[in-house]
Amino acid sequence: MLQKTPITVAYGDGIGPEIMEATLRILDAAGAAISPEVIEIGEKVYLQGNTSGIDQKAWSSLRKTKVFLKAPITTPLGTGYKSLNVTIRKTLGLFANVRPCLSLHPFVATKHPKLDVVIIRENEEDVYAGIEHQQSADVVQCLKLITRPGCEKIIRYAFEYARAYGRKKVTCLTKNNIMKLTDGLFYQVFQEIGAHYPEIAKEHQIIDIGAALLADKPEKYDVVVTLNLYGDIISDIVAQIAGSVGFAGSANIGDHCTMFEAIHGSAPDIAGKNIANPSGLLQGAIMMLMHIGQREVASTIQNAWLATLENGIHTADIYRPGISKLNVGTQQFADAVIENLNKYPTLLPRSNSGSATARSFVIPRYKRPVSHKQLVGSDIFICHDQISPEELGTRLSALTPEGLKLKMITNRGVKVYPQGHEETFCTDHWRCRFVAAETLTEKEEPSYASIEFPKLLSLQKAIAAAGFEIIKTENLYTFNGERGFSLGQGE
Repeated sequence: MLQKTPITVAYGDGIGPEIMEATLRILDAAGAAISPEVIEIGEKVYLQGNTSGIDQKAWSSLRKTKVFLKAPITTPLGTGYKSLNVTIRKTLGLFANVRPCLSLHPFVATKHPKLDVVIIRENEEDVYAGIEHQQSADVVQCLKLITRPGCEKIIRYAFEYARAYGRKKVTCLTKNNIMKLTDGLFYQVFQEIGAHYPEIAKEHQIIDIGAALLADKPEKYDVVVTLNLYGDIISDIVAQIAGSVGFAGSANIGDHCTMFEAIHGSAPDIAGKNIANPSGLLQGAIMMLMHIGQREVASTIQNAWLATLENGIHTADIYRPGISKLNVGTQQFADAVIENLNKYPTLLPRSNSGSATARSFVIPRYKRPVSHKQLVGSDIFICHDQISPEELGTRLSALTPEGLKLKMITNRGVKVYPQGHEETFCTDHWRCRFVAAETLTEKEEPSYASIEFPKLLSLQKAIAAAGFEIIKTENLYTFNGERGFSLGQGE
């Protein structure tokens, strides 16, 4: 008899309690050796005054069990409430979000009967850091943070996953033609790490055409690795075209903890009506069982679930006359899966997880490369709502101390000084780029000279003394002689 594995369970909000009850009943009937420890998170905790939606008792449980089965939660509307999902993923270092999507044709409606795609999404970085500021009456910003260790971990995980599960190709999706530094780093690391997996086919696509092709010809994809925001969007797209977002579960993998969940939300509009489909959370639970080494139980449940769908026992979200035989509620669907334990599908592919030979893998610790970092300038952001680019450029140039020069001014990223275009619409938010006076600009890529930081401070003091409002500064650096900042549009 298997020793019971402690897990932390959260029933969540909305339909969460119903689908969690159904899922745990199935796991119990199948003989899953787990010992659930229930915590409360989500809406009730938010409304008790905890703006993170999770208290210290819950954190203690997660650190103790290191395995989390979570139903969907509701984040109350209004300011001050941060996404609990993002908080948990980032706090526990759950760097990889794994979302398998499989067509269940003909029993679940889909236009793509051969779809079998795994989306592996970076889970901690990107704009999901949630670092936002309003900087002027016109302009708000959101910081997109991408790190080399973050890129290395998720991309290596994608290739190791493909190798372990017999997948043949890994596709990387970015927008590196526009975001040349952030998405460019992700693509660069994909090339570097991909070279160590010669047996696996590799391709890179720009996210817009990649998303379009995923929706149109998903059978051409196998494993897809991408950044946080893109992965969030395309995983829902692929799950939906496979049949329903309600069928998709996900694993959130970290070095120390894991979390398993459905990818859909808490659907408060149908809560308490016993009509929600528990399949997404059940799929997350099956991934959890595989993770904790109970692969035979996972396989048994998966086959029972597939057999139930083949038998035409369907919840309302997928019920189709002529294909479906019974329209059942949440708990009735769970009863049917339990009744089918130790049975197998006849048309859908059987799960053989119990005998699978997929090996475990370890992501190596990050080793920071040695680099020479040199300060070469500063972007000083100024708020001013009653000035022209020419006037601003002239006044700032007069304030610039010896050894520095105003190289350009942009508005919303477009160069407006010097030699801007009168058609360009300007807001009250100006980026003013200062570099060393001896910077060479005759060639396509300027050669930047180093600057001492006190000189930039004296520049800021002069600008502020002249009555300009400085709302932000970003220092400009080169690394091993390579520019570490983007050029302005038109620079």
